[in-house]
Amino acid sequence: MSIPSLPRSWMGDITSYLIYITTIVTLGPLQYGYHLVSYPFPDPPFSGLANNAKAELNTPEKVMRCHHQPEDTFAFPSPPTCISMDAPSFAIVTSIFTLGGLIGALSSGPLSTAYGRLLPLRLASVFFVLGPLFSALAPNFGFLVTGRFLSGVGSGAALVIVPIYIGEIAPMTSKGSFGALTQITINVGILLAQVLGYFLSYGAMWRVVLAVAGVLAVVQAVGLFGVVESPKWLASQDKVALGKGVLQRIRGDTDIEGEVAHWGNGGDAEAEYESLLAGQDGMLGPPKRRSEKESIGIFKVITHPDYYKAIIAVVGVMLAQQLCGINSVIMYSVSFLSKILPTAAGLITVGVGVLNLIVTVLCAPLPDRLGRKLCLMLSIAGMGINTLLLALAILFEIKILSGVATLLIVASFAFGLGPIPFLLASELVGPEAVGATQSWALAANWIAVFIVAQFFPILNLAMGNGKVFFLFAGVAAISVAFVAFFVPETKGKTADEAWGRAERRED
Repeated sequence: MSIPSLPRSWMGDITSYLIYITTIVTLGPLQYGYHLVSYPFPDPPFSGLANNAKAELNTPEKVMRCHHQPEDTFAFPSPPTCISMDAPSFAIVTSIFTLGGLIGALSSGPLSTAYGRLLPLRLASVFFVLGPLFSALAPNFGFLVTGRFLSGVGSGAALVIVPIYIGEIAPMTSKGSFGALTQITINVGILLAQVLGYFLSYGAMWRVVLAVAGVLAVVQAVGLFGVVESPKWLASQDKVALGKGVLQRIRGDTDIEGEVAHWGNGGDAEAEYESLLAGQDGMLGPPKRRSEKESIGIFKVITHPDYYKAIIAVVGVMLAQQLCGINSVIMYSVSFLSKILPTAAGLITVGVGVLNLIVTVLCAPLPDRLGRKLCLMLSIAGMGINTLLLALAILFEIKILSGVATLLIVASFAFGLGPIPFLLASELVGPEAVGATQSWALAANWIAVFIVAQFFPILNLAMGNGKVFFLFAGVAAISVAFVAFFVPETKGKTADEAWGRAERRED
């Protein structure tokens, strides 16, 4: 028996219900982006800089820290207008988010493998509600830290689970486009926080900025009651009939048999298809498939012969995503550009956020057309070339080049290195190991975010303005070589096909 082919066009698979569930689950990454900039990172100690542009583009740090007025007395139920904090204390408030994210990332992957995607999504929404509640109503430093930590846990979990879930419900021929939704919504969250922070930079209105995240969390928590479990995960738990029913609900009237045949991760495709049908009808006991294997734990996955190469690939790409310098541009662009562009640095930073979103949306279909690997290599190469140009522009104070190079770095990132790393874990391993793999990937990502946020200002000061970007250009060169040699193409392939453990099936 031949396997039914997949639909030639994916437009017929886009139903109102698919739009609904993707909208609800991607509120998780949106909240990550929102929390990432709703507390600005402390101004870096660049020599010769004296400007407040950065504070004006984010949540008003100086208003929060009582720089413009003395701390008033807390009287329940009204929290104080501001909370007195010195720079090290405020640094704790901002960086504790990273610790929470690391914990959320490491714990949610194994949880999703064992209990499904919905449970950790719902738990993450609880953390997203509690975090802003503690922060927006905080009477003191301790409550702010607690709220920030809880929001970090939710963000870490969301960044692990949402790409997996989207990869398992997206139409087969447009997984790359749907996978870009994670990065797109992160960018939406960043822009939303920047806009609100810009207009609410007075009095106690910074609490409103933090409370908006809680409203988003409540919307997601309620909306998740209408979201179904991943059909692919259900099938991996030997609930094939239930999984097919869920998939049919997501796809509407579209024939799903061809897609169901691709749920397996190896072996003979025709036998796999027959076993799925037999499992549904209860006539025969299906043979053991890779997706029905025992779940792979977070420590076992790094030594297992079928998965350790995937760990190397996804961790390496996630490290490249941060260590090629994108967050140095997003976090500190005003600070390092203000010396040579004193009147336009703030505008460039706004342009950074807008351009990141626009290019990510416009380029979303490219991974499905050009392939993941080529898009990654072109994206990283573009970042490397433009960080080199930015270093030269800052070093020699070439004003136009510095602005253009900054925007091109962001455009290059949005082209591939922004969205594609979130796809790879679900495409390089089967469902039995995807949770643990994604946990390692996002743990590496969170650590890299912390490293860049903490050490970029120090390195930039020690090396002199601009020279640190030579390091980012070097990392980009190494990353291109890494992708070329260690990351296989996954477009249109199962995990086994990507790693050469099975011949690619013809649809």
